[in-house]
Amino acid sequence: MENQAHLEVNSQLEVLTQVQQWFRSVCMSREAEGAWVKDYADRLVIALTEGFTNAVRHAHAELPPDTTIAIDLRFGHNRFEIRILDHGYPFDPEGLEEPQPGELRDSGYGWFLLRRLADKVTYQRLQDGRNCLSIIQYEA
Repeated sequence: MENQAHLEVNSQLEVLTQVQQWFRSVCMSREAEGAWVKDYADRLVIALTEGFTNAVRHAHAELPPDTTIAIDLRFGHNRFEIRILDHGYPFDPEGLEEPQPGELRDSGYGWFLLRRLADKVTYQRLQDGRNCLSIIQYEA
């Protein structure tokens, strides 16, 4: 059986703490079937934070701060998915150059960090015009 949770917030970095607290609350409230998610909560809150802040700083950079970002959580038997949906400009993650070990940059680590924090990360432009970052973790 799959369960879901949903949060919609304005595109402002000031709501990041609210997003993180909501996420931790949902994860920690999982019953026996989904209790395994608690073991991944720290890694996944970092992934959520990175995805959310990228949406605010990059995708919504030219949009009003009251533009919303939706966050959906989907719990399956042995699968947990975070979906971050924004209304901003799309980007092509395939066009990103991965930083080399020892290379120092001001930015550009996010996509590669996300891919190391979770089992599967995808990004796509939906038919409704929103961008969807999907972060998936499977039970070990």
